[in-house]
Amino acid sequence: MHPTSDDARQRPDRLPPLADHELTPQQQAAVQRISAGPRGSVFGPFVPLLRSPVAMEHLQELGAYLRFESPLPKALFEMAVLLTAHEREQEFEWNYHLPLARAAGVAETVIVAISGGTTPTGLTADESAAYRVVVESLRANRVSDATYEDAVARLGVQATIDLTVTAGYYSTLAMVMNLAQTPPPKPDPTAAPAGG
Repeated sequence: MHPTSDDARQRPDRLPPLADHELTPQQQAAVQRISAGPRGSVFGPFVPLLRSPVAMEHLQELGAYLRFESPLPKALFEMAVLLTAHEREQEFEWNYHLPLARAAGVAETVIVAISGGTTPTGLTADESAAYRVVVESLRANRVSDATYEDAVARLGVQATIDLTVTAGYYSTLAMVMNLAQTPPPKPDPTAAPAGG
């Protein structure tokens, strides 16, 4: 996957935003709760998920923990999100999290490597441990003993679990948005291009 292909922008959105008059009372309540939280509104994966408001709210709570409360360092979290977006060919998540990854300190060389499907070079020991956990989880559906032991030694058990949950959570969001054909966000013209 290369970020934001023309093909993704041309596919029809199967589950576009619902108009206010189309919302059930349960959906209205879910919209109010999400809008009152750190996200501020219903967007991205929560648009199609609103068709199942209870699932949406439970997922949103998990995502809020991962993004705003987890002790996992932000650079490792955002690297995991980009890896998941790439592996799941999910352009909304890639484009939404790309500026967040840059702001969290994920090196441009790492971003370019992930975007190109290659293993980044020059990773710190913690980044390398996190990278291997996510890649093995997504590609092999398991993590080797050596990768697990290295991640726990470097990151701790909780961060290793949160890293794995991050890959699973963003895989779920990717599957929903790929089903719905959620369009990627419009690119920010002020953002630096990949590799630049």
